[in-house]
Amino acid sequence: MRTARLRTVHPVLWAGWAALAAGAVLCVLGWYGISGERFAERQLPYLASCTVPGAALIIAGAVLLTHGRNALAAARVEELYGLLVAADPADADESGQAASAPVAVSGDLLMVPGGTLWHRADCPLVSGKTEALPVDSRVLAGGELAPCPICEPAASDARSSGADG
Repeated sequence: MRTARLRTVHPVLWAGWAALAAGAVLCVLGWYGISGERFAERQLPYLASCTVPGAALIIAGAVLLTHGRNALAAARVEELYGLLVAADPADADESGQAASAPVAVSGDLLMVPGGTLWHRADCPLVSGKTEALPVDSRVLAGGELAPCPICEPAASDARSSGADG
């Protein structure tokens, strides 16, 4: 699924390459013309008619290529974001995973097996995750888990919730 923006980027890239090629040809022609003349007065026309416009085309080609590459990258990110947003959350309900998630209570403290943080149950990082487990007080006392920087559970929450294992 290619977006219209991707199709408009390719002409910019082709124009950039064409400008670079034309600029290189003009610079070579200017150099060849200048190299055949002994006096500076006779070299000036080649410089003015070939080398300066050739250098300008090379710069313009580089700018077009840079713009085209940035636009292409932005279009690809936009397309990936569209695919991510278009993912149907109803698919999770059909598999039964999201439907079996317990309702979070903010007083409960949870952890994800293999994780490094402990969270309040209403934390967006663990809410709705079926693999989240209640926090073991021995794990908290051992300092193996750090409090989540998002929901910022306090140590007093752990004592008041009676987290044990």
